Amino acid sequence: MPAESADEAALVEGVDVYPVHCLDQVVRFLNGETQLSILKRENSCFVTQNKNNNALDFAEVKGQHSVRRAVEIAVSGGHNLLMIGPPGSGKSMIAKRIPGIMPPPLNDEFLEILSIYSAAGIARETDKNCSARPFRSPHHTISEVGLLGGGVLPGPGEISLAHHGVLFLDELPEFKRSALEVLRQPLEDGSVTISRSAGKITLPCSVMLVAAMNPCPCGYAGSNGKACRCSLPQIHRYRSRISGPLLDRIDLHIEAPALRVEELRKAPTGESSEDIRERCRIAREIQADRFSHTQGNSSLCNSRMNAKEINRHCAINDRQGVLLQNALEQLQLSARAYDRILKVARTIADLNAQELISDNALLEAIQYRSLDRGLFK
Repeated sequence: MPAESADEAALVEGVDVYPVHCLDQVVRFLNGETQLSILKRENSCFVTQNKNNNALDFAEVKGQHSVRRAVEIAVSGGHNLLMIGPPGSGKSMIAKRIPGIMPPPLNDEFLEILSIYSAAGIARETDKNCSARPFRSPHHTISEVGLLGGGVLPGPGEISLAHHGVLFLDELPEFKRSALEVLRQPLEDGSVTISRSAGKITLPCSVMLVAAMNPCPCGYAGSNGKACRCSLPQIHRYRSRISGPLLDRIDLHIEAPALRVEELRKAPTGESSEDIRERCRIAREIQADRFSHTQGNSSLCNSRMNAKEINRHCAINDRQGVLLQNALEQLQLSARAYDRILKVARTIADLNAQELISDNALLEAIQYRSLDRGLFK
């Protein structure tokens, strides 16, 4: 293999990889005139690099305990997350630290990531933390093609480049409505099909969507600090840029209130990413064991459960059923939101090492439907 590609090829089991720098070197090796050393998997830069060496640490985030809890649940179960709060509340700061608490990708997952980047002509070796899960944060001016993929010669877009990682959409309502709507089906299926005159390709896009938004155009609706300058029609138009079907596909909605200066000064150092990552890893292992005989390697977390698996693994008793029914009627939730509440409750139970979903787990899952509860309408 060319020396620049050898590190990637060495990850494939069952093959001997010889890095070479020119064709003359290949000819002399085949003729027995020179020797080449095999690059072993353990010597690949993707393996030797410290996976979390460059990761930002959650210990730097002060306060925001409810947001940190929601993030931990989202990562543990692979759930989509929406943070709502005024400017300066730390939404982007938190989002950038999410890859640091995600368990390292499995070998098969990492090979899929490398394959997508190769198809896009991007070298992962040039990234600061090339062996970690991808984190993509496109600007809100991105087009549908840039987000979903395509072009004259169909290629991967941002959602596929974030495969097995995080797709972070900051200032969510500022994205084009058409760009957001094309995400609905790929988020549901975990794959995207692009049809062009030059051909038709299907790319994987099993991503954890993390989005952030202000509660209103000026950003200060409901804030204890600055007064909001927006009228009710302006706020309504701003929030209506995010459609109901897209919100249904986001499992957790969480408020991120702005902290006062005094709170920032006195707030103790937060829990480190390493501690949070360990809990997420244990929860993911529980899910991998649960789905090992039913889902295969492409789906190892609660967010990917289908209807049959929800009925099997998210069973609730009659009292909990009445509780959930009342919440659905009061919040006017869809059937999709119903399933997502059960998936989140299952993840919370996994974090608590509970075989069955408890009342507290179900109630906590219900409270993560902030937009459905009308807090921002």
